[in-house]
Amino acid sequence: MKPRFSLLPAPAGARSFQLTNGNHGRNGHRRPNGFTLMELLIVMAIIAILMLIAIPTVGSLKKRANDLSAVNSVQTITKAELQYESTYPANGYACTLTALGGDPAAGAPSPTSAQILPMDLASGFKSGYIFSITNCSKITINGTDRITGFTVTAVPQTVGKTGDRGFCSDQFGTIKYDPAGASNCAQTLQ
Repeated sequence: MKPRFSLLPAPAGARSFQLTNGNHGRNGHRRPNGFTLMELLIVMAIIAILMLIAIPTVGSLKKRANDLSAVNSVQTITKAELQYESTYPANGYACTLTALGGDPAAGAPSPTSAQILPMDLASGFKSGYIFSITNCSKITINGTDRITGFTVTAVPQTVGKTGDRGFCSDQFGTIKYDPAGASNCAQTLQ
């Protein structure tokens, strides 16, 4: 590596310039290359402070994303119920997520495996929420049960960590929520 040279003004009173190596200061001492330990510690402290500010923000963004995913999933399950009811009118609605799901490789759709819902949602767990179909009301016609009503619920796996609110919907499609994270949905989602 070639040494760097710079022109420094001569001491006071002289009108000439001195030629010096770029690694030496005015007093002739060699300047260190790189950062000092104090400079590195200051940079690390600033990074730590920024991380402490950002971590709660990332957590709240994750919970909001999980909440939005839960609302969309409740809508998807409700639409799948309507499709199931029109496909299998003698059965009415499905009373389990597994009846709405199913593996296409296992064969043709059936009332116990309609293949309407994606596998991840039919499992009952998605994006930090637990999904289920409850409150199935039925009537019996000619010895066959027909489901006439249902409630879809979505509750956080860990309230305050994976989500803050619980969500519910029924055969009428209105989505309501429980601010405590349970399935006692009384407030309409807007």
